[in-house]
Amino acid sequence: MNPNEAAKLLGYCSAFDNRKPSQAAAVAWSSALDDVPLDADAKAAVDAYYKTPPKDPEAKLWIMPHHVRTLRSKIRSTRLENFQYEPIEGESTAEYLARYRGQVQAIASGRVPVPTGRLALEGGPSRQFMAELEDRGWQGNRYVDDEERPVEAELIDTVRRSGPLGIVCPTCQAAIGRPCKAPGTSEKQPLGKPRAKPHTARLRAASGRADQTPEQRAAEEQRIREMSARHLARQEADEDIPDAEIVDTEGDAA
Repeated sequence: MNPNEAAKLLGYCSAFDNRKPSQAAAVAWSSALDDVPLDADAKAAVDAYYKTPPKDPEAKLWIMPHHVRTLRSKIRSTRLENFQYEPIEGESTAEYLARYRGQVQAIASGRVPVPTGRLALEGGPSRQFMAELEDRGWQGNRYVDDEERPVEAELIDTVRRSGPLGIVCPTCQAAIGRPCKAPGTSEKQPLGKPRAKPHTARLRAASGRADQTPEQRAAEEQRIREMSARHLARQEADEDIPDAEIVDTEGDAA
């Protein structure tokens, strides 16, 4: 933008704010907007500025060169929201850059109509995705009625996750995907402190093993109690070791 073009833009601004353009102001604006042409978008930037009310109702709007630059850039960027480069097979890097910049400039300036919609993704769904739909009773565009729905499909509706966290814990009722909970609650842990390892019943159920019988559970509990008792006994034995007696060998020799 040269001083003459800046003077014209300042004259357009004066219609909104009643400023008194001068030659010095035109030179200053042309220096600040040296890479911005006087085009329809520059005037649209002035329109956009004065369309927006100030934060303070008592304040007076007074457009500056940086407002023109910023708003003009936003106007042109809006036209490129749905832009998709149209490549040519076998084009070189230089050809790609030249064509890409040309398409961007043409659309941003408004010479080429703005794209109205985004390109749709191509390609059909994967086999795994289709299998998931079919397991849930989907057959093309027809859904199977509840009466026709196979019993296996009800089980597949649950969250799929391998390992113990893929099932509800029979011991603490921890939900699928959640760790097992230790006994007791607190303000920080209202649902119980998470356990480092899942409960044994959850491990057995996840591996497909049958649940323990009452006799097996009683034997397991007895084994744990005996291990705890032996550990406690070892601790008490370590505490009862007497201090070593210091023998005065020099006194005996005398």
